[in-house]
Amino acid sequence: MVNFPKKLQNKLAERASNNALRTLDLPTNLIDFSSNDYLGFASNEVIFKQVSNLLFLRNIHQNGASGSRLITGNSHLYEEVEQQIVSFHQVKTALLFNSGYDANIGFFSAVPQRGDVILYDEFIHASIRDGIRMSDARAYKFKHNNLDDLKAVIQRNLVTSTPLSHQEESRSEVYIVTESVFSMDGDTPDLTALANFCTLNSYNLVVDEAHAVGVFGLEGQGLVFDLALQNKIFAHIITFGKALGCHGAAILGGQELRNYLVNFARSFIYTTGLPPHTIATISAAYMELKATNSRNSLHQNIAIFNEQIKTLGLDSIFIPSISAIHCCIISGNENVKKVASRLQNEGFSVKPILSPTVPKGQERLRFCLHNYNKKEEITKVLSTLEQLSHANES
Repeated sequence: MVNFPKKLQNKLAERASNNALRTLDLPTNLIDFSSNDYLGFASNEVIFKQVSNLLFLRNIHQNGASGSRLITGNSHLYEEVEQQIVSFHQVKTALLFNSGYDANIGFFSAVPQRGDVILYDEFIHASIRDGIRMSDARAYKFKHNNLDDLKAVIQRNLVTSTPLSHQEESRSEVYIVTESVFSMDGDTPDLTALANFCTLNSYNLVVDEAHAVGVFGLEGQGLVFDLALQNKIFAHIITFGKALGCHGAAILGGQELRNYLVNFARSFIYTTGLPPHTIATISAAYMELKATNSRNSLHQNIAIFNEQIKTLGLDSIFIPSISAIHCCIISGNENVKKVASRLQNEGFSVKPILSPTVPKGQERLRFCLHNYNKKEEITKVLSTLEQLSHANES
């Protein structure tokens, strides 16, 4: 039997001692306040039947793509769905990736070049951080949703630091990176102010819209569309594993960006394409997004949740949010796991978010709201939380 390396044993032991060891849980019948399936599309029968019908009508019987898109994995269906995405989001081009993680590491490892600068929100998603680490560009973080701090970071590092030669500096590009809805906070930046600042200074704004698509916008196009900022965004990344209830991602931008990614994004080039069933599911999810009014029910539940937070006096421990994600700060891995366990015992699926996923001392309960949550469920889970918070204080 091969021995497991001692260094790795120690890392697992350290995580266990910090009460932060991750495990895989099986699905439960608890009331869902934890999944990203904001519109219930993951189990939507209309979408399920539409996918089968689409594949039947197109006489598609493939189980897999058979290769990367650059070899044998491309198809008319692939390119038609990309055009469907372009039309829906009113952008120039879309390029499908196998996942949001693939899209982010593909973009950030390939687009920013040596001598370029990346400025990213300190709470940016782990997939973006991983992509940035794979880049040759210099990278600096700025305080969360803080435009003034972003300007200060730029002043320190792009103006007062020892520059490259003037010739090299003139060729440098600046990429500013944020999310439209932050996955572990549920809050949003002032995208309009950020976009205007980037336009004024010829910086390239990149926005991850993973948790905004399907939730915001006239038909669920996201916050970039809702604020009419498409022409001010260099690239925005959308994913389909949240509100659209399926799998995959796309990078939206100009034609030159699409051409560049096809040629240089390694997570696109060196992977097997998505199977036809997955691509058809993306298409069907978009069709349902245009046809459904489920966003109205979701936003009603968001309003009820926020109202109950104030009524129960819990607003001091919740991060303000108008999105489907609401986070209650309960410091300490042991404390937050204990409260989550008690909520689960009461029939509610609410998950604790532990350090190191979030900074130490900022551990939290993450509530995800859905169009199918009932008012009485929202009221009950928050009143139970209020009782538990009082019990912890005493």
